Amino acid sequence: MAVLLAIPARFASARFPGKPLAELRGASGGAKSLIRRTWEAACEVSGADRVVVATDDGRIAAAADGFGAEVVMTPSDCANGTERCAAVLDGLDQEFDIVVNLQGDAPLTPPWFIESLIGAMKDDPGVMVATPVLCAGPEMCRALRDDRRAGRVGATTAVFDRRGDALYFSKEVIPFGDSDGEIFHHVGVYGYRPAALTRYRALPPGRLELAEGLEQLRFLENGIAVRCVQVDDRGRPFWEVNNPEDIPAVEKMMADIGLI
Repeated sequence: MAVLLAIPARFASARFPGKPLAELRGASGGAKSLIRRTWEAACEVSGADRVVVATDDGRIAAAADGFGAEVVMTPSDCANGTERCAAVLDGLDQEFDIVVNLQGDAPLTPPWFIESLIGAMKDDPGVMVATPVLCAGPEMCRALRDDRRAGRVGATTAVFDRRGDALYFSKEVIPFGDSDGEIFHHVGVYGYRPAALTRYRALPPGRLELAEGLEQLRFLENGIAVRCVQVDDRGRPFWEVNNPEDIPAVEKMMADIGLI
């Protein structure tokens, strides 16, 4: 199966304008942009046949071209990364069986998270959409709850059924309760069949999607299952850059694992 890995990136983020071009310092003290670090993480993935940066912004395109990434320009009216991934297919001269969306704010995403996602979709051709989830340990649970107490819109959590199909995703910490280890952090990666992307673009944004600001809820609101693939962090720290305040924490994690 041919696999495309696309990194959607937009400049006009409401919570963090210009986020893809924000610089993060690694273990060596050297600074690289967030989009470059995410692209470098994508290039470590085994099984991806092609990696592209998808944007509508000339500044991001120029930066990506400067560090050697393939860039696909997409329409400015794409409402989210899923719509941008669908638009990428319009601009390529190659067909793909699986499209992976690695959001441009996740440079700490280990390659095996994405490889597990691809493997799950290859193993079950009935899965139209899939996404990784990570069981949160005590430290991550505290970080999730600290964001909410501080009024920050932070990471996303997920609940799913016995089969692994998502029941809901939320910016709140769900399910309710204080038990550590029972919260699943939704990793900002998606895998789609091209047919699922075509269907998504034809559907209007849903009420829950708009309320939560979570694009994947459009699938659930229209009866399209999203398979949650449980992944293991193997002791490696994981967090995303959702807000400017996340940069020092992510930089510390990069230093801890020796990511230059």
